[in-house]
Amino acid sequence: MPWDFSTEPEFQSKLDWAFEFVHEKIEPLDILYPHRQFHPLDDELRPIVDPMKQAVRDAGLWATHLGPELGGVGYGQVKLALLNEILGVSQWAPIIFGTQAPDTGNAEIIAHYGTDEQKEKYLQPLLNGECFSSYSMTEPQAGSDPQQFTTRAVKDGDEWVINGWKYFSSNARTSAFLIVMAITDPDVKVYKGASMFLVPTDTPGVEMVRHIGLGAESEGEGMHALIHYNDVRLPADSLLGGEGEAFAIAQTRLGGGRVHHAMRTVAVCQYALDMLCERVLSRETQGSLLAQKQFIQGDIADSYAELQQFRLLVLYTAWEIDQSHDYRQTRKNIAAIKVLTPKVLHDAVWRSMHAHGALGVSNEMPFSMLWSMAPVMSVVDGPTEVHKVTVAREVLKGYEPSDGLWPSNHLPAKREEALRKLAIHVEHSVGNA
Repeated sequence: MPWDFSTEPEFQSKLDWAFEFVHEKIEPLDILYPHRQFHPLDDELRPIVDPMKQAVRDAGLWATHLGPELGGVGYGQVKLALLNEILGVSQWAPIIFGTQAPDTGNAEIIAHYGTDEQKEKYLQPLLNGECFSSYSMTEPQAGSDPQQFTTRAVKDGDEWVINGWKYFSSNARTSAFLIVMAITDPDVKVYKGASMFLVPTDTPGVEMVRHIGLGAESEGEGMHALIHYNDVRLPADSLLGGEGEAFAIAQTRLGGGRVHHAMRTVAVCQYALDMLCERVLSRETQGSLLAQKQFIQGDIADSYAELQQFRLLVLYTAWEIDQSHDYRQTRKNIAAIKVLTPKVLHDAVWRSMHAHGALGVSNEMPFSMLWSMAPVMSVVDGPTEVHKVTVAREVLKGYEPSDGLWPSNHLPAKREEALRKLAIHVEHSVGNA
C-alpha cells in the first residue's frame, strides 16, 4: 500500500523556484501597490506584471489547476495545495500565477459546461490573464439560503431578461463579465429551478449600486458589489449549461473554491507562526526572552500543532479530489476544512499579533488585515454552521442505530458475548482451578 508524505524532486524544484520568485519579485508589489491586484493593468504596472506572468509560464506554473487543453498543466489539487502554501502569503502572487479567486472557480465551470463559443469569448481571456470575472449568486435578503432567491430570468422570444438584486459580488467592479444565478422556473424547488448566465458587465441594465468594502476599508472603495439587474436582456446563448442546472454547476465551483481558500490559509497561518517565533526570539521582558516564557511557549505549541493538523487534512482532501475527480464524493472533508479555516486562521494570527504588543495592533504590521480575514472565511462560500451540518450528516451515514434497549458497547452485554465466544477456554480454566 503506497503511503508517502514526500514531494517528487522535479516538482520540489518548481516549488523552490516559486518560493524565491514570490519573495524576491512579487512581494514588493504587495508593499508598493496594495489593493491594485484586481484592477486592470495601467501603463505603470503592465511593464512590471506582464514579464512576471511570462516568467511563471516559462517555469510551467501558470494556471496549474487546469489541464493542458485549457492552457494549464493539470497538476491536480495536491500540487496546487503545495503551490498555494507559497502563494497564499501574497495578495499579488495568485494573479501572477493565474490561480486567483474567484477566477479559478469561474474558469472551471466555463471549462466544464461552456459551449465552444462561450469558451472562446469568456474562458480564453480569463486564462490569458486579460480580464477578471465575478460570481454573482448571493442576494441581500437571502444570505446563505438559496430558497429565498428572487432574482428571475424570463424567456422573451430569443432573449433572456434578468431582474433582481445580488449582493457581495466580489470583483464585479473591475470584471469583464459576471456569472449570474437566477430563477428560471419558480414552480419547482430552487435546486432544480435555477440557471446560470454569462453576463458582460457593460450590458445595459447591469447597475452597480455601490461597492462594499471589508472592515475598515473606505466607504465606496470596496470590491464587493451590490448589483441591480434591471431588465437585463441577454441572447439565448448566454445560458451556461442547461436550464435548471445552476446548483449542479455551482458544486463544481464552490467545492474547489472552499479547498483553495483552505490551501491559502495554510500559508497565512505559517506566516503568522514565523512572525511569532521571530518576535519572541528578538524581545526581552522581565529579565529573559519572550521565547522563554511558558505562556509564549504554549502559544507556539498550539499554533504549530493546529497548523500541522489543518495542513494534513487540507492535503488529504486535495488527494481525495485528485483520486475521485468529483467534489461531491469528498464533501465531508471539504466541509470540515471549511469549518476549520476561520478558527485556525483566527487563533494563529491572534497569538502572533498579541506577542507583538502595541506594534502588533498598529498599521505598521500586517496582523489587522490578516485577522480580518478570519470572519470573512467564516461566511464566504457558505457559513461555518452550514458546513458543520454537512460534516455531521456525512459522518452519520457511516453509522447505524443500536438494536434493542442498550448501546452496542454496553459492558454487561459485551461481557456476556465475550463469555459465549470464549466459553470453552473459560470452562477449561475454571475446571483446572
